[in-house]
Amino acid sequence: MPQHLKDLYHWLDVQAHRVPAIPRNLGVTALFLCAAYWTSSILITHTGGENNSALVFVLAVALISLLTSGYFYGIAASIIGAFSINVYFMEPYSVFSLSRTGYPVAMLSMVTISCVVCALTARVKRQALEAVRREKKAKALYEQNERLNAEKAAIQLQSERISIRENILRAVSHDLRTPLTSISGAASVLLASPDISDKNAAMLADIKQDADGLIVMVENLLSVTRVQDGTIPLKKREEMLEEVAGDALLATRRRFPDCHVELDLSEDILYLPMDPLLVKQVIVNLLENAIRHSGDLEHIVLCLYRRDDWAVAEVRDQGRGLSPEVLQAIRAGQPMPLSGDATRGMGIGLSVCQSIIKAHGGFLTAENHPQGGAVFRFGLPTEGEGP
Repeated sequence: MPQHLKDLYHWLDVQAHRVPAIPRNLGVTALFLCAAYWTSSILITHTGGENNSALVFVLAVALISLLTSGYFYGIAASIIGAFSINVYFMEPYSVFSLSRTGYPVAMLSMVTISCVVCALTARVKRQALEAVRREKKAKALYEQNERLNAEKAAIQLQSERISIRENILRAVSHDLRTPLTSISGAASVLLASPDISDKNAAMLADIKQDADGLIVMVENLLSVTRVQDGTIPLKKREEMLEEVAGDALLATRRRFPDCHVELDLSEDILYLPMDPLLVKQVIVNLLENAIRHSGDLEHIVLCLYRRDDWAVAEVRDQGRGLSPEVLQAIRAGQPMPLSGDATRGMGIGLSVCQSIIKAHGGFLTAENHPQGGAVFRFGLPTEGEGP
């Protein structure tokens, strides 16, 4: 039975709060004042001179204060109740009079008590609302804390996965580098033999070229994992970018003697702090990507120039250009995929470039030239350059 009453009260409260506040408060006030008048009218027929109407109206005022908002309705009900008691339930009846001894004090006491009841009721309602607000805030904070803990666990799990992947790549790279170097060296020795046939020489040349390519990929894997996890600190020193680019160009020409790469230098001397070995690796990777994947072996240009506070190196070709996936990954600063596919090593090489340039505080961009071909461009800050 109490549960049914509780459900009924909840239903009535929901229905009542669908009515606008002012009409609802006026309706509640009128309802309880009428109920108090009707109850006092019944009581006076049984009590006669013993008048209990003041207690009935005080109870009505307390209920009005509880069910309405603010002080106004309770105070107004107390004044109306005091006036009604004086006129209808105290001698002389049907006449407002303060002549009887004790009437003024009784009326003033009733109004005062009603006002105090209104204030206490309003205070209790404010405390209840504050308690509900704090409960909601605590619940929201708890849910936010749970979300943060879940995100923290996900980030930690992702970090552990990345660490495991890099450790595996590093271990595999170390294990592959030694036999690949032996294969390349053995192929070079056999190619130098005077008794080798042309057919065998061609096969050995292919073996050496593929082994050298795999060695470069292994070195790139080691570099990208070391730079990303910070195990290989940058060994910066003041160097001329022209000299580093020249060394990279010589290394590329030794591996690809049939490819023509043009070096375009500006009049400025680009002297800046860098790790020359890592920057050389970036230039070599960009040149090799252009040679391997552009389909253009005759119009590759390595251009060096100054732009504001940046020393910029640019590799251009007139080949097939870059796919939208590669362009989007580079522009978003995302790592290139390390999986093997038709690009064969392009993702690894570009990931190495991104990591090295980011470690230097520089930028790496890529775009397709309007007249055809791809343009890779990286910049290094020139702050602290030498005299």
